[in-house]
Amino acid sequence: MNDSIKVFAPATVANVACGFDIFGFAVDNPGDELVLRKTNAKGVKINKIEGDEGRLPLEASKNTAGIAIIKFLEAIGAESQGFEMDLKKLMPLGSGLGSSAASSVAGVFAANELLGRPLAQKDLLPFAMEGEFIACGSAHADNVGPSLMGGFTVIRSYDPLDIIQLRTPKELYATIVHPHIEVNTKDARNILKREISLKKTITQMGNVAGLVAGLMLPDYDLISRSLVDVIIEPVRAILIPQFDVVKNAALENGALGCSISGSGPSMFALSKDFDTAQKVGIAMQEGFAKVGIDSDCYVSGINQAGPVVIG
Repeated sequence: MNDSIKVFAPATVANVACGFDIFGFAVDNPGDELVLRKTNAKGVKINKIEGDEGRLPLEASKNTAGIAIIKFLEAIGAESQGFEMDLKKLMPLGSGLGSSAASSVAGVFAANELLGRPLAQKDLLPFAMEGEFIACGSAHADNVGPSLMGGFTVIRSYDPLDIIQLRTPKELYATIVHPHIEVNTKDARNILKREISLKKTITQMGNVAGLVAGLMLPDYDLISRSLVDVIIEPVRAILIPQFDVVKNAALENGALGCSISGSGPSMFALSKDFDTAQKVGIAMQEGFAKVGIDSDCYVSGINQAGPVVIG
């Protein structure tokens, strides 16, 4: 049994337009890398964090990866087992790409691997969700679900927790553009309306059902018609400069749909082939550049693997 392990956990796109807090999918890049080592001393120690500009806590109980491991050890009755970790953030904080979720997943996945997999991978989800609670005050699973399990996931229920993995077309590609601005997840949740009209609810339910059906058939026209958010996007779009310009650029260049990734400011688009996805990314970046906003662009298929051991 190894005493150390290096793992990668992928970034994610949550909500996927119409599926607030219930839809999410994993991407090949970016993501987080984490090295975890067994120690003789009790407790979880974080030695260093790279790529966070010194903003993340080194205290394990206040860190998303740290708390996920702590809760995992408590659940399996292994509190005496000690760990130390090095975390490397390969994505920006507050980006809407599931940064906190990737760290949580990397931590608990690595711990489970080092201890000989006492739990099935899907059973690690509640511990990863503890990291999300630390990060934003809400233990939602639309980022940690796909990051841990891979693919496109549906959170059917939180009580009891019920997560479904959907097959997606192999030709489906995601374009993610992250403008160099930051949107705080808590702020993005606080501006949401607490009540919505019956009319909008019905429209959104139709789009949710349509997107699920479109992915499974597969039917690209149905996917395109269903990638519409009439509840969350209109509110959060005001937090992202050039939102309408960037979205229209994506659609005009062949994207099936375009919306906000998670709480933003990253925006995602889905396309039915790699070349279109690349073209869409260039157009989206040009939209931000018109007002002097630099951005990063990632083009990826739907990551089906979730976290992996890389060393």
